[in-house]
Amino acid sequence: MFRTDPLPQDWAAIGLWLQSQGLTLDSAPARQFAGGLANLNYLVSVDGAPAVFRRPPAGDLAHGASDMAREARVLSALHPIFPLAPRSVAFCADASVIGAPFQLLDYRPGLAIGGSLPERLSGDDSGWLIDALAETLARLHALDPEQDGLLHLGKPSGFAERQLKGWTKRAEAAFAAEAPPALAPLLARMAETLPPDPPARLLHMDAKFDNLLVDPDTRRASALIDWDMGTLGPPAFDLAVLLSYWIEPGDPAETHALGAIPSLTPGWPGRAAAVAAYAKAAGGIPPHLGWHLGLARLRLATAWMQLYRLWQQGALSGSRYAGFASLAGAILAQALDQFEDRP
Repeated sequence: MFRTDPLPQDWAAIGLWLQSQGLTLDSAPARQFAGGLANLNYLVSVDGAPAVFRRPPAGDLAHGASDMAREARVLSALHPIFPLAPRSVAFCADASVIGAPFQLLDYRPGLAIGGSLPERLSGDDSGWLIDALAETLARLHALDPEQDGLLHLGKPSGFAERQLKGWTKRAEAAFAAEAPPALAPLLARMAETLPPDPPARLLHMDAKFDNLLVDPDTRRASALIDWDMGTLGPPAFDLAVLLSYWIEPGDPAETHALGAIPSLTPGWPGRAAAVAAYAKAAGGIPPHLGWHLGLARLRLATAWMQLYRLWQQGALSGSRYAGFASLAGAILAQALDQFEDRP
């Protein structure tokens, strides 16, 4: 759960800033959470209560990546009406304090599940885990941004066109001269088949099992975390993001290294189970899911390539990033091959 080699932070400067906000950073040592590929998260104590200190990684970040200000805005508006979103305790926009904006959030206990299941769980637990995530997303998407005061968190129309334009620019910048063969034809097909806008809902934008904290004893969610990309858009994209991480045994072997969710665990069902669980919780399958899965895979491949570039620059450490460039190419190839197919 925690790293044995935590990256150091200037806790003295952080404590002084918190003091200026009427808060006290307690002397208990900070412990860095082991999960996550980009943002840095630490368990700390503020005014005698556990809290999460959260900041972006070092290095040159892509536009909109690891946006602490966006996350603070989303959580401030969302927490009162969607309690699974943690409360924002404090946000520092002044990058001069420690070299980057940062924030503190309420700590929520719970199990975050990455690419492999913990020992106490098995593939037989997939049913309640999938239901917990599907039901959480359905509850989120049931909120009405206009009635619930969330319209300031994004643009209610033009999502597909705006996202495709933005991720096209990011992909071209991240891959540069090393663009995989699938990139150009995928972008062309997506541009030719832009879907219309359904009524906008608040999107999490990175819904997967390591962002859903669960209690294995009660089989209930305790929090949905990691809101730095939250915005308004079609519910289909949130579901598509989950599906983009969901590698099945029959998918191309090169994609099996993704390891973002435990979908290759024996007994774990295919993507269709996630679609069915969401449809049951939300009252139907959101329209244009196939197109949004193509967009989600484009985003995923580009994000993995961006992480690879940060690793090349030395801003991220760890051997796991070394294969991200080849994995990004495999994800793009899968996106093109399965474009607009049913998940």
